Amino acid sequence: MADTAAGRPELPALPVTFRPGHTRAVLLAAAVVLFVVLTTVAMLLDGLGPGERLSFVLTALILDGVLLMLARPKAVAEESGVTVVNLTRRRRLDWAEIVRVNLRAGDPWVFLDLSDGTSLPVLGIQPGIAKQRAVADARTLRALAEARSAGRPGA
Repeated sequence: MADTAAGRPELPALPVTFRPGHTRAVLLAAAVVLFVVLTTVAMLLDGLGPGERLSFVLTALILDGVLLMLARPKAVAEESGVTVVNLTRRRRLDWAEIVRVNLRAGDPWVFLDLSDGTSLPVLGIQPGIAKQRAVADARTLRALAEARSAGRPGA
């Protein structure tokens, strides 16, 4: 994303999805490998009955479910607002509800300060593996929030 002369990122065409791409790729690959390995081990071990083989496969499916849940976080910015998808919850926000987009040094992910006085974590933008990407995404989301809430009553 190119920066404008004012130092703000150029606004992308909406909708735009923010998600930790590297982390997601690692988690999805690990889920596939885990399932293949546990299923293969279950089929190759002599002396296991059908129930024991099935328990290996079910264990692989449960562990894959956890890995897929960890790969779920994202934030989707649209004309009308932002949808934040974290591990187990999804929350829809209007642009006017977002007061500030924060990513401070040491934060594990972006936080949205909301107009009701609460803060909402956005796990879809995390600086863990790809710090530069997370910083750029946070700046873009901040610019979108400022541009979309500017000029509205009470903004």
